[in-house]
Amino acid sequence: MSLPKGLSPLLAPAVLLSGASLAWTTWSLVDLLGTGPIGLTVAAGADIVWAAVIAAEARGLRIPAWGRNVVPAIGWAALLAVAGLLVWHGIRGHSLPMAVAGPLLPLGAKVIWLLALADMRDPAALTEKERAVLASMERGLTFEEEQHRIEMRRREMAAERQLAEVAVDFEIELTRMDKGRELARRRPLELTYDPAEPLAHRAEPPAEPQHLLRSSTQVAAPEPRARTHEPDGASFGFAAHLNTQSAQRAQAVERVAELLAQDPGLTSAQVAERLNVSAATAKRYLREARQT
Repeated sequence: MSLPKGLSPLLAPAVLLSGASLAWTTWSLVDLLGTGPIGLTVAAGADIVWAAVIAAEARGLRIPAWGRNVVPAIGWAALLAVAGLLVWHGIRGHSLPMAVAGPLLPLGAKVIWLLALADMRDPAALTEKERAVLASMERGLTFEEEQHRIEMRRREMAAERQLAEVAVDFEIELTRMDKGRELARRRPLELTYDPAEPLAHRAEPPAEPQHLLRSSTQVAAPEPRARTHEPDGASFGFAAHLNTQSAQRAQAVERVAELLAQDPGLTSAQVAERLNVSAATAKRYLREARQT
């Protein structure tokens, strides 16, 4: 009969001895305690302890203490305690054979289990120290991975904070530009003041075409010539300002008339250049000079 791979033929006697040891130990402890059926709890508990330690050894469980694994020591301590109780039961029953043969069942089961576990152990398997070294390296690698993950989270947080600051600065700059354009649209029109140009002629409509101007001069009555003499008495305020403008306008028309007498082909551009006035004012002066 072939067993599955990894199993030892010693498992069968180990299991049989464990069952016999459980039965013998349970009866002996119940008889020793003399408490009736309730004593089964203590008896079964003693057997379960050393059986659980054997299962822990089979799984390779380690409890390091003082540089060594204390799991086997715990198993032997539990087994010796059961064996001592069995010896006590034999002595109390005044039966020397029972006191000697009683502990052989649990001790024999323990030995057979050790042989079975050794037989099932792979010779090429790692030793306990090697597994411990690998486990330490694995813990170190896990620690580095977690440390790297936390560091990356910290960097992502810093990058998100920087991007948020840039976005806020961008919004502030856009708002400032919008407000600047709005301020430029709402700024009042700035008018320049030319002292050489009379106030009444600073903003005049564009000159009419020449053919329309001739037709209008034929129909409309000629404007009266500006008065050049000073008013009688002193003038104040707005009236004085109008008188000064009228005098300047009359002088300008007389000057244009003199230039027109010297050069009948005089143009408004030449008048504007010589009198340092606007083109519309020069045309008006030239028209008045021709009407005189």
